[in-house]
Amino acid sequence: MHLENVDTRLEERLTELYNIHKERAKNIDWSYHEFVPWDKARCFKREPWHESQRTLPFAVYTAVETALLTEVNLPWFTTHLHATFKGALTPIKEFVHTWTAEEDQHSNLLETYLIVTRNANPHELSKLRYRVVELGFESEFTAPTQVMAYTAMQELATMVYYNNVARVAQEHDRDLSTLLRRLAKDESLHYAFYRDAIKAHLDLEPNYIYHIAYVMLNFGMPGKDMPDFEERMKIIGQEANYGPEQYFDQVLDVLVKFWEIDQLKPTDPEAEKARQSILKHHSRLKRIIDRSQSRRQVNLQTE
Repeated sequence: MHLENVDTRLEERLTELYNIHKERAKNIDWSYHEFVPWDKARCFKREPWHESQRTLPFAVYTAVETALLTEVNLPWFTTHLHATFKGALTPIKEFVHTWTAEEDQHSNLLETYLIVTRNANPHELSKLRYRVVELGFESEFTAPTQVMAYTAMQELATMVYYNNVARVAQEHDRDLSTLLRRLAKDESLHYAFYRDAIKAHLDLEPNYIYHIAYVMLNFGMPGKDMPDFEERMKIIGQEANYGPEQYFDQVLDVLVKFWEIDQLKPTDPEAEKARQSILKHHSRLKRIIDRSQSRRQVNLQTE
């Protein structure tokens, strides 16, 4: 499959999407200092950190720390996007700059919250942050349409993650719940841009599904290389409201329907094969999720 990426015929539509994003973002402008409970801050020199000062349940803390350790890799994510879209249409390149500026506050807010509230050991958190940034980020998705599809999935997954963890955090710390929901608003706007950009490509040329399929079948969160990632996600899935079921119901299923993959009619045989592979992947995961939910219902009834 050889297709032009990003499709130059979509310049007007992408410019429209970028302008829509700027208008929406203007209405929810914010600064991270507004969401930090500064009244809880205490001097670490006079009162050193101790684990007993942590007020969050371990699973909620793990969820927030994991989010932070993902967000701190913004320099690497930006580098990847900049390299991918070098020479691409102007609205895509300008959106990457805007996205970077908006995302820049996320790690600041999460880290400051964890330190001010003494939920994090500041020394250990600093070491973890250093290690994660030093490891960097590399993506197997290199074609521009692949990167747009991946970012649409990743931004939606992050939005869902923040909102779902916020619901669990609400009973323990309303400030935390509020700031997580605020971050989710940013992610929702970023998701919308890339989601609609991919939809525009598919509407123009259904054969682009060839690139999108590779992403949907191989998707993984950008923080997957951080220390103990699998164990972290297991804890978060069990106790902080984001696991395989939420990924299927609130991310994969949503995009399969929005991009109308079941109705696409690619003309290239390879593209049609790729489309079918997405639908088979979707059906297989749905069966697994349905079985898991059924088992849980039976267990609840027998308790």
